[in-house]
Amino acid sequence: MKIEINLAAAVATTADVCVIATFSKTEKKGKAEVITPSLSGWSKEAKEALASAGNSKSFTGAKGLDFSFDLEGQRYLAVGLGDKKDFTIEALRRSASTVLQTLRASESLSFNMDTFAVKGNLESSAGAFTEAAHMSLYYFDKYLAVKGQAKIKKITLDSKAKKTEAKKIQKAISEATIIGESVNVARNYVNEPPNVLHSESYAKMVLADSKGIKGVKAKVLGKAELKKQKMGMFLSVNAGSAHAPQLVHLTYTPSKVSKNTKHIAFVGKGLTFDTGGYSLKPGGSMMNMKFDMAGSATVYGAFRAIAMLGLPVKISCFLGMTDNAVNEHATMPDSIVTAKNGKTVEILNTDAEGRLVLGDVLTYASEQEPDAIIDAATLTGAVLIALGTEVCGLMGNDSKLADSLKKAAKNTDEYIWELPIIDEWREDMKSNIADLKNIGGSRWGGSAKAAAFLENFVGEGIPWAHLDIAGCGDSQGHLPYCPKKGASGTMIRTLIDYARNS
Repeated sequence: MKIEINLAAAVATTADVCVIATFSKTEKKGKAEVITPSLSGWSKEAKEALASAGNSKSFTGAKGLDFSFDLEGQRYLAVGLGDKKDFTIEALRRSASTVLQTLRASESLSFNMDTFAVKGNLESSAGAFTEAAHMSLYYFDKYLAVKGQAKIKKITLDSKAKKTEAKKIQKAISEATIIGESVNVARNYVNEPPNVLHSESYAKMVLADSKGIKGVKAKVLGKAELKKQKMGMFLSVNAGSAHAPQLVHLTYTPSKVSKNTKHIAFVGKGLTFDTGGYSLKPGGSMMNMKFDMAGSATVYGAFRAIAMLGLPVKISCFLGMTDNAVNEHATMPDSIVTAKNGKTVEILNTDAEGRLVLGDVLTYASEQEPDAIIDAATLTGAVLIALGTEVCGLMGNDSKLADSLKKAAKNTDEYIWELPIIDEWREDMKSNIADLKNIGGSRWGGSAKAAAFLENFVGEGIPWAHLDIAGCGDSQGHLPYCPKKGASGTMIRTLIDYARNS
């Protein structure tokens, strides 16, 4: 799909459908208040065509209300955006997504961007529109006999703005395209079935995708290397698997590096399928456990976009990949293993496996001496109880880092909420016969207790944040630019914004 800007546009670009927006306004007619459309930005001809169309008086410009009419043989769709004071970048993102979903059978569309621009800012509006286009038209139809892929091939953004504005607006479109495409790459990984995407095939997919991105280097640590690294927790989760564990280590180095260049580490949980191990999940809970690698896809999607955008920050990305399966070699409950950092861990529940993989990878990431570490994982069902399915849980050891992530989430209109890690929960993660245990003494505060466990494997003095995306990583149907079912790709834009402002 190609998205391009057309400036100094006196008329709409010819397309299957031309889309034009309007806000609603309230006027007094006598003692009554009447809602009417505000046709600012419309041409004289478009206004006349609307007025002469049948039933046009029913179109008030109210939010969610659309109206079709013809102008000189060209089909137009008038889109109501409601009260102008309520129209934000996120409102644009959602409105554009809804329109694009409605018109996805069209091959070409043109949008009057002057009528869609938020506070007249074409640059940021074009960027938000482009993000919405790529995210909302996503379809995972790889395994369908009849493809449901969107037919839209070209979208033209028309504006009366001077052509001297073209460079910066096109840059916004190009950058938003990278972000939208990276979200969709991550979604593809998460949506793959587990008989196709396992640790070894997943690592190969990531290596193939990252190959050729400027400034990126990659290596993979397999089972032999993980043994040398003494990653006892990671290996314990992989013990029952038919596939070798993979630790994918990616590094992006910007073209210009100085002593002030920040080095950020991303760590992702890549459990390609989680049966629960010997602590076997019930059948209903095992469905969709292919999504248990969404944390790794999230940090990779962000890493990919940051590198392709050429942001001036060094990023190391660590993806811990395995499944959690059952055979005669699988780790039994009550086992004690030794982590990479030398701490012993009593494994009371083999279904609390993600924290075991993450713990060893966090230690490995700490050895690279980054300025900050951020991990993402579908770690606990408890986060859904605390925050619902729409909000990402945030925990960590550094208030400044947490505040930066909350600000980034606000900038990108994603939902995040910080949960505490308290000393009582740290104490609860201690074992009577080992240094630590992998579950707490009760089900309460499960998300933060898991974070209290992870904290033990972060290098001393390194700011760290943990994102529990178990709720928001899939099926965000309330967002028009996310699929109703399947991977959402949420928090990728937050991580990109954080890196951009680091």
